[in-house]
Amino acid sequence: MSLNNEHTLLHQIAITLIPGIGDINTRKLIALSGTAESVFKESRKALSAIPGMSRSVIDPLMHPKPFMERAEEEIVFIRKHNIKTTFFTDEDYPERLRHCTDSPVMIYWLGNGNLNARRIISVVGTRKATDYGKTFCQSLITDLKEPDLVVVSGLAYGIDTCAHKAALDNDLSTFGILAHGLDRIYPPLNQMLAGRMLEQGGLVTEFLNGTKPDRENFPKRNRIIAGLSDATVVIEAGKKGGALITADIANSYNRDVFAVPGRVGDPLSEGCNQLIKTNRAALVQSAADIRYIMNWDKEKPRQAVQRKLFVQLKPEEEKLVQLLEQHGECSMDKLCNETALPASKLAGALLNLEFEGLVRCLPGKIYRLV
Repeated sequence: MSLNNEHTLLHQIAITLIPGIGDINTRKLIALSGTAESVFKESRKALSAIPGMSRSVIDPLMHPKPFMERAEEEIVFIRKHNIKTTFFTDEDYPERLRHCTDSPVMIYWLGNGNLNARRIISVVGTRKATDYGKTFCQSLITDLKEPDLVVVSGLAYGIDTCAHKAALDNDLSTFGILAHGLDRIYPPLNQMLAGRMLEQGGLVTEFLNGTKPDRENFPKRNRIIAGLSDATVVIEAGKKGGALITADIANSYNRDVFAVPGRVGDPLSEGCNQLIKTNRAALVQSAADIRYIMNWDKEKPRQAVQRKLFVQLKPEEEKLVQLLEQHGECSMDKLCNETALPASKLAGALLNLEFEGLVRCLPGKIYRLV
């Protein structure tokens, strides 16, 4: 890590430590100032003019010494353990998370997996999984197996543990999203499993070292699980719990949600059955259901598009096609940034290309040439 990068990282970590600032306000501040470092140089007057900036947030920005000191301690820990850091303005920040307004502005992770893999699913469920739930989980992941699939879960007991193990057993990459710092593994019994995941995936958190797995951290962890994935699969869940929170968050992100049905009256199936009943999740009985709804089986390797077949494409449509040829897949936000088109005009151009059969919209508002 160069001194320049370390200086940048110092301010990026420090801004996340400001009490009450939150991820949304941090984005507002950096949109105004340009970088985390420049936020700390803004005047009180300029900060006060930003909607949502209360005195309780502004005062610490004016006196950042204790937050800088804590950030320095974290950098020492990061260097010692070769931890990777990704800020939301970095190019390698997970693209799916980038489109979630409340996603963490900074993530810390260990491992060698790809957080921008072509296909990522999250698998969640009860900690008190039955043999039925575990068997279904293992079978589902085995049948979904393909080289570029990544499985995400929360490294908890039950379905989470089963999902991670099934992924590893099928030579798939898998990430565990943690509700604490990278200085520990919770639950401790999954220490060995976490070690295997570092060689075939990794561990991700938004929390600094020393953060304990307190109750309030788990819903925050769940939004990362939902945001990193194209789809969330719920296998066994009671009428309340973290799996249902993750499903609700995935729905709010406009991601696909699947639920495995269970027996009527079974407490561990109440959550899944309710998700299906209220149309908040698609019923899934096998991997084939997921492949069908996600349209994975119909996807074929994209061949070069014959430009001579284009009929009277507008200049902005030509530019979009060129960008998609260059990048393969692009989010709407990325296309908007690179074309500098107004959102309404961009949406119209993409819709016309879809009508022409040249572009396809994937889950999460990702676009790809047909």
